[in-house]
Amino acid sequence: MLNMDFSRQVVIDTAAVPWQPSPMPGVWRKPLAREDAERGHATSVVRYDAGARFSRHEHPGGEEILVLDGVFSDEHGDFGSGTYFRNPPGSGYAPFSEAGCTLLVKLHQFAPGDTASVRIDTATTAWLPGQGGLQVMPLHEFEGEHVALVKWPAGERFVPHRHWGGEEIYVLSGVFLDEHGRYPAGTWLRSPHLSAHHPFVEVETVIWVKTGHLPVAVVT
Repeated sequence: MLNMDFSRQVVIDTAAVPWQPSPMPGVWRKPLAREDAERGHATSVVRYDAGARFSRHEHPGGEEILVLDGVFSDEHGDFGSGTYFRNPPGSGYAPFSEAGCTLLVKLHQFAPGDTASVRIDTATTAWLPGQGGLQVMPLHEFEGEHVALVKWPAGERFVPHRHWGGEEIYVLSGVFLDEHGRYPAGTWLRSPHLSAHHPFVEVETVIWVKTGHLPVAVVT
């Protein structure tokens, strides 16, 4: 197991993590959290070399993807940088990339009853006004879970707050900061239930953020 204690904060600069081969030639990954080698809960950064293909497979626990760069494809079409997917439990496909791509991938993390199939091109979706100077792009909501992109203008400071059900962040551009450290683009953070911080930025920064999805019971 890797980083499966949800009562502890995890911070990983994915740029410093080496690529590991997957079972499919030309598909590489950087595991961030993993329940088992090839099944169960997993969060990874995944890279497809140009021309790489993955055999058809199903997602028994669902699959969530954000295309970080390049073009990701399957039998339904080609999807560029910024495309956000939710493939619910029981769905399946045969993905590939002719030009190569990099993805943030989360497996087996759908709440019971969350069966929505989602595909959003964030490059063409409008930003909405958020608190203070923030701009928000909602991507998914189910019960207490919320997923969004958040754009921070240079110099923005957010109010100190706690995370009911935890918070997970992937820094897409810029540098995200709080009283605990600096998190450049490519950093993945997972903070537990009732963790708290006072975030801010110095330069314009965009993050993918998910809240309310982690266990509320403390692991002992």
